[in-house]
Amino acid sequence: MVRVTLFRKDFKILARLRAGDARILASHGHQQGAYYLAGYAIECALKACIAKKTRRSEFPPHPLELRNIYTHDLNVLLKTAGLEKQLEKDMKSNPKLAANWNTVKDWNQDSRYSSAGLNGSDLHKAITGGNGVLSWIRKHW
Repeated sequence: MVRVTLFRKDFKILARLRAGDARILASHGHQQGAYYLAGYAIECALKACIAKKTRRSEFPPHPLELRNIYTHDLNVLLKTAGLEKQLEKDMKSNPKLAANWNTVKDWNQDSRYSSAGLNGSDLHKAITGGNGVLSWIRKHW
């Protein structure tokens, strides 16, 4: 296994790339791949927000913190990034953002093994469209 060190800028780049990949796949009818990569874009964006909170030489002080960083659970990443309360506040005044988060929040990495019922186009729109979740996260990274 090759170990890769990622920095905040890397997560930003990956978020943009995966969102673009999802758009291309969805536009060609590849819903499963589009769904997986759109969710992965949000995971990378939230990890960019988490990286913003740390210094290069800083090591997470507690093993539980590591679990919260090395996860694919978007809700855990949102909380670890310190954005949970801000999202709740913003969703109260922006129903479209709330609807988009409701589309995004249940994504998980196991979707890569699913072959049915995934709508990559809808998930891509929820992250990049008007009041999209990725657009919202970018304000905080």
